[in-house]
Amino acid sequence: MPVEGTWDLSVATPIGRIKAVAEFRREKGALTGTAHGAGEDVPLGEVVLDGDRLTWNQSITKPMRLNLAFTVQIEGDTLAGTSRAGRLPASKVTGVRRTGRAGTEHRP
Repeated sequence: MPVEGTWDLSVATPIGRIKAVAEFRREKGALTGTAHGAGEDVPLGEVVLDGDRLTWNQSITKPMRLNLAFTVQIEGDTLAGTSRAGRLPASKVTGVRRTGRAGTEHRP
């Protein structure tokens, strides 16, 4: 299942719902990506697609400094799973792949 493209994500955290955008692409055969949200762009690390299971790590500084680990299942143009920050409880993650013409994308 290809994961490349732009995904609108929603993370249900203890401090409220956070919207973000994740962009996945292949570079030299490896999956890479960038997340956009809360006024910052951060690279995604250790992006691995195993069947329909996608995992990645990212560090954020807003609303607080956290190292996040995502594990999601992809089903067509939707995804669902969790994000964990250290010992904090897992947060539910949902997402929808953007479709349509170039130039119609926006960042939260």
